[in-house]
Amino acid sequence: MPRKPKALVLDSWAALAYLGDEASAQEVADLIMNAHENRVPMVMSVVNAGEVWYILAREISEAQADSAMTDLTGLGIELIDADWPLTRMAGTFKARHKMSYADCFAAALAKDRKSDLVTGDKEFRQVEGEVSIRWL
Repeated sequence: MPRKPKALVLDSWAALAYLGDEASAQEVADLIMNAHENRVPMVMSVVNAGEVWYILAREISEAQADSAMTDLTGLGIELIDADWPLTRMAGTFKARHKMSYADCFAAALAKDRKSDLVTGDKEFRQVEGEVSIRWL
């Protein structure tokens, strides 16, 4: 029987797929529903939330980006501040791997919380040995 994660960490890739009704949107919606049913917390780094916000603001509008963030937090996704220990861990990922800095925060949060990172971003293949990844 697979272990129940302490939490699900959503990467910006997963959030954007859900919000944009992309191919993996239903899979993300199912994970969110199952997390609610099984009382599994869902979290996202504020750095990744900022990435979601700026992408939507640039592509659509700032008002739509604000609305999307309200939707995500309304789904029960808790935004986690980037304190120094998390930032240091993200910096370690960045120093060792060719990943975006925002992705390093998602990896750091998942590692710190011993949680599953929900993503479809192939960039995370570099850290599969250090972070539990739930691929979309």
